[in-house]
Amino acid sequence: MTSRRPESFDGLGYRGREDPSFGGYAARSFNNSSGTDLQHWVTTPPDIPGSRNLHYGERTPQFETAPPAVPGSEDIQSAAGSSEQLNRFAGFGIGLASLFTENVLAHPCIVFRRQCQVNYHARNYHLSPFTAISVMYNVTKTQGPKALWKGMGSTFVVQGVTLGTEGLISECTPLPRELSHKWNPKQVIGHLVLKSLSYVVAMPFYSASLIETVQSEIIRDNPGILDCVKEGVGRVMGMGIPHSKRLLPLLSLVFPTVLHGVLHYIISSTVQKVVLLFLRRKSPPGQPADRPDGAQSMLEAYFPELMASFAASLCADVLLLPLETVLHRLHIQGTRTIIDNTDLGFEVLPINTQYESMRDCINVIRREEGPLGFYKGFGSIVVQYTLHAAVLQITKLIYSTLLQNA
Repeated sequence: MTSRRPESFDGLGYRGREDPSFGGYAARSFNNSSGTDLQHWVTTPPDIPGSRNLHYGERTPQFETAPPAVPGSEDIQSAAGSSEQLNRFAGFGIGLASLFTENVLAHPCIVFRRQCQVNYHARNYHLSPFTAISVMYNVTKTQGPKALWKGMGSTFVVQGVTLGTEGLISECTPLPRELSHKWNPKQVIGHLVLKSLSYVVAMPFYSASLIETVQSEIIRDNPGILDCVKEGVGRVMGMGIPHSKRLLPLLSLVFPTVLHGVLHYIISSTVQKVVLLFLRRKSPPGQPADRPDGAQSMLEAYFPELMASFAASLCADVLLLPLETVLHRLHIQGTRTIIDNTDLGFEVLPINTQYESMRDCINVIRREEGPLGFYKGFGSIVVQYTLHAAVLQITKLIYSTLLQNA
């Protein structure tokens, strides 16, 4: 094959030919060129006619010229950006306040409610929030502020185990983790089966967490966060802290645990969808974002979800309080747990029950404590959700003021 290179090709000097096809550039050599010429040659290469849609004799512009700015456009863009940031900040702050109230601020109420549920000695059922607040104050005054915050880390462990198990099973099986809008009975059954399996896996850890929350602070050590996991595994393997012969096997706790979990999920999901649908139909149509009160309407859009979740949790906790009382007594039996005296808050009491099954527990409570015995600690639920509603309204008021002043 013959070479297509010209015979007189001498590297860079070939460009020095007085040929109009090469733009008339003089020859440059590394030996006799100055630094300025060399730098100019390297940084500004010649334009080749026909490239970049250029015609012969045209040169590429070194700097692109920006289109002329419309007067006032920068102010509009900055105002829209700041409004969007405020809306995002408002949604994040409101959601964080709700999450904090549900899992942190409400924990003392959950602790006291569980202690009332498992205390079969109690003569004061604490159906009123005023008696509940009085005894909670006495317990805190006697044992310190940590008395009603015990076991909070273990509750997060139980939630993590439940969510992790649910995600793992949904990835390994065809059971749906979420229901689409076009669901069918088969998908609903598969979804409830997935929930049931996750409750079964988390059951021993839930039992260990329950013991940590009701155990009196007077005789209680300072357990770590992972002690809940250790106790749960020990409960499954039959190892760990020795228990009495009245300890019920885990198989007998599967049905009440799954029943309570599934019913709580069904009630809360149904109420949440109904309330959310009602609030969205009741609210006026949304205003465009460029209007002066668009920020306020965007803030209002975050609250239907939170209010629906609030109403769903309240209805599920109130309706399932009798079943929860039975469930907690079955889980705590035979664990040699000592709780605070919920009548006054100054003493401790042992738990020595002898229930044989879920049905036997229901019959004994009805016979010895009456129908109201299933609702022990109801006043703490009133206190819990009153605090929750107050935090939501205060947070809404604060962000409404910030958005109006922005």
